[in-house]
Amino acid sequence: MATAAAPEQETAAVAAVRKVIADCDSKLATHRAALEAGADPVVVTQWIAETQARRARAEAELRASPKGVGARMSRDEIARLVHSIKDLAAVVRQAEPEDKAEIYRQLGLRLTYDSGKHKVLAEMRLDQHSHEARGPSVRVRGGT
Repeated sequence: MATAAAPEQETAAVAAVRKVIADCDSKLATHRAALEAGADPVVVTQWIAETQARRARAEAELRASPKGVGARMSRDEIARLVHSIKDLAAVVRQAEPEDKAEIYRQLGLRLTYDSGKHKVLAEMRLDQHSHEARGPSVRVRGGT
C-alpha cells in the first residue's frame, strides 16, 4: 500500500502542475497570435491540439491529486478552454477544404455526410490508442 505524500510534496506537485497549465495557456496565446499573423493553419492547429491535450492532462492530474479529488474545473479554467476551442473553430471555418480535412484527420475527427438523410455523422477517436469511434448524428441543412 502506497503512503500518502507529505503536505510539502503535495504542494510542490500541485505547483508544478499549475506551472504546466500556465505554460500551456501562454503557448495557446502564442499559437493564436501566429494564426492571426497568417501562419499555416494546419501546422498551428496541430500545435493547438497538442498544447490543449497537454493542458487537459495537467488539469486531470490536478483534479486527481489528493486535494483535488472530485474537484471541478474553475470558472476561469472552463472559460479558457471554451475560448481556445472557439479560436480553433474560427480557424477551421476559414481554412481551405484540403486544410480542413487535414485538421480533422489530426484531431481524430471523421465526418460522413448522408445526403439521403441530410445528416452528418461525426466520429472522433477519444483515445489515440483506441480505434473505437463514437459520435452523435447531427442534422444539417441542404447538401454541400
